[in-house]
Amino acid sequence: MKQIQFKNTQISFSDIGKGTVIVLLHGFLENKEMWNFYICEFAKKNRVITIDLLGHGQSECLGYVHTMEDHADAVYAVLSELRIRRAVFVGHSMGGYVCLAFAELYPKYMKGLVLLNSTARADSEERKLNRDRAVKAVKQSFKNFISLSVSNLFSENNRERLAPHIEEVNKEALKTPLQGIIASLEGMKIRMDRQKILRLTTYPKLMILGEKDTVLPYEETKQQLKDIKVTLISFPDGHMSHIENQSELLTNLLSFFKRI
Repeated sequence: MKQIQFKNTQISFSDIGKGTVIVLLHGFLENKEMWNFYICEFAKKNRVITIDLLGHGQSECLGYVHTMEDHADAVYAVLSELRIRRAVFVGHSMGGYVCLAFAELYPKYMKGLVLLNSTARADSEERKLNRDRAVKAVKQSFKNFISLSVSNLFSENNRERLAPHIEEVNKEALKTPLQGIIASLEGMKIRMDRQKILRLTTYPKLMILGEKDTVLPYEETKQQLKDIKVTLISFPDGHMSHIENQSELLTNLLSFFKRI
């Protein structure tokens, strides 16, 4: 684990391997530890950077609201510290929103983009209301909010089979401070629509979706890819493809990196 200071806030990251730079960004209630299985494989031929986003893992909170731009600026600070000029970005869920914000703010750094169980669309009005409900729920009962949130990330038919993994995800999620949870909920709620990043950029782009994802409905999410040059890979499970479809995801990501 390494650390830098960003706006008087500690940001934690890891840096391993040599070659094409791969930046892995975790999702909401997660941290850089979610990538441990993948780092070992990716680092055989690539330089792999994982970063704890603001208010997650070992990174501190910056304020009451962590916008996707705030997260992206923190990522930029890490890459600047490491003197990295171009990278392939992989973002899971909220990490995908951060990748898109980074792509808009720092386009010259983009060598490729993978949105893993993520979307370029802004929150609908219904989802914004759900974010507000989530803020109230986590303030009322932190542990219950975490437990319900984590369980719903997995497809129903996987919850028994993957019970030990779900317990581990829940354990890591409980490390996220209340302020970090609220700040990211508020930031996701106000994030911009960035479908133009998918339409107008020329670097390779990949979207990976779960057909039984209850967080991002499959049919609705894949509509944004109509008539644009983004590769779509679909898995038959939920929002946690890195766990539910581990070997298949590894194969597809390695293939994508090789093409770049």
